[in-house]
Amino acid sequence: MSWPAVSVVMPVLNEERHLASAVRHVLSQDYPGELEVVLAVGPSQDRTQEVADELAASDPRVKVVPNPSGRTPSGLNAAIAASSHDIVARIDGHAMMPADYLRIAVETLEETGADNVGGIMAAEGETPWEKAVAAAMTSKIGVGNARFHTGGEGGPADTVYLGVFRRSALDRVQGYDEAFLRAQDWEMNYRIRMTGGTVWFQPRMRVSYRPRPNVRALAKQYFHYGRWRRVVARQHRGTLNLRYLAPPVALTAIVLGLVGGFFFWPAWLVPGGYLAAILAASIPLGSGLPLASRLAIPVALATMHMAWGAGFITSPPSLGSDSRTARAQREGAQAG
Repeated sequence: MSWPAVSVVMPVLNEERHLASAVRHVLSQDYPGELEVVLAVGPSQDRTQEVADELAASDPRVKVVPNPSGRTPSGLNAAIAASSHDIVARIDGHAMMPADYLRIAVETLEETGADNVGGIMAAEGETPWEKAVAAAMTSKIGVGNARFHTGGEGGPADTVYLGVFRRSALDRVQGYDEAFLRAQDWEMNYRIRMTGGTVWFQPRMRVSYRPRPNVRALAKQYFHYGRWRRVVARQHRGTLNLRYLAPPVALTAIVLGLVGGFFFWPAWLVPGGYLAAILAASIPLGSGLPLASRLAIPVALATMHMAWGAGFITSPPSLGSDSRTARAQREGAQAG
């Protein structure tokens, strides 16, 4: 086959430690075609800008563009606008792209005719806590049946991790919606699918992911995941399923059970049942891990579930009101 040129776009903010290595992994790809890397650099508090400029000065394949807001979707759009090629791969500033990643991606695009292909968010930890979170994030009890977390057969999917796109698809949907500070991948993949495109899960594409380093950071991450998934549900009707409703339902039932137990003691069976379920599920997840990690898995699972549920329940109606879809809905209502 004739290997098309690929633009790799990377939004970066406070990535001084990892940026040079991430770019090096891209430029050393086992890929026969032409490559370029476009770094959209936000207003960082470390030497990210200096590192990016040094990388661009040392290799003509690296280009740097500003991302004044520092937000991921605006950085992605800025990098895409500055890129040159018909295949666009998204990667993060701390991700280590495997050597065969782009080769597999382009082969899959050609074989399937898909508009976007992506693979597995391979959570890997170093500390006992990170290993516990990685076990939780790659399990169905932790994240449901999302194949980009848990693996599975290749094929059409709602969304994938990161993504390697045809530029024609990005142009068709006008890129990322910059109002979505979270869930921007899921939201754009939805628009790709709704405009006739295919999003394809390729399990051979794996990118390592480092989990959040403590309970507080994990809770914050999943709280915002829940908040923004509710925004997607409000703006794109019919996109919710039981996987997304399970955490808010579980949180509501547990709170009602804890309070109701003071008036009717069997209500305490609800939170007790949840605790027993995650303790039992944690046993096989901890196989082969150190004791500290095995003990932390129930904490990681509960943090993910409860924070996601709290974010979903408390997501304010005004969140995402500046999005492209929300504006179109308002304009349609006014026209009607």
